[in-house]
Amino acid sequence: MSLRVTLEFTEKDLEHFRTMARQAMANTEEQKREVIIENARDLLKQVDKEVGTDFIRDRLSQLQILINMLEDEGWGMKEVGQKRVLSALAYFNNPEDLIPDHIPGLGFLDDAIMVELLCRELKPEIDAYGDFVRYRETEAKRRNMDPAELNRSDFLKNREKALLSRMRRRRRAGGGGGGKKKTPLSLF
Repeated sequence: MSLRVTLEFTEKDLEHFRTMARQAMANTEEQKREVIIENARDLLKQVDKEVGTDFIRDRLSQLQILINMLEDEGWGMKEVGQKRVLSALAYFNNPEDLIPDHIPGLGFLDDAIMVELLCRELKPEIDAYGDFVRYRETEAKRRNMDPAELNRSDFLKNREKALLSRMRRRRRAGGGGGGKKKTPLSLF
């Protein structure tokens, strides 16, 4: 049997989390990228050992996606995107967060909430990275090659080819602009 609990945060509650995230972002300037990533990895290990609840484990496992985005050379995340992700991970370097992690059962609840909020903020980056990873796995199998040989530029070229192909199919289907079927306003 599962239980669904809905948490409703007021604007004041959300502002509190935003303030904590801003503080973490300010701390990012002072910390090395490698330290931020390693601390996030350590948190994942700690959660793996100490947390039995699926809710918290599932939320915090999303940190691994953020780490992967930063470390995946094939993805080649641009500096602006890296800064956004590092700022998100920096929050988890703060030993004095809302609920201290050592409190059994609740210690990681604030971390799980923050991951949820940050991942919503980073959804475009996470979705794009997921598309890239799926493309790389599929294309590497199709070409019988190592996925590491494919990178972001291959992905973007593939997306461009798919868009151009779709455009040509639409033209041939009579969507105007060069198809054999003329519309009353056909110019070509």
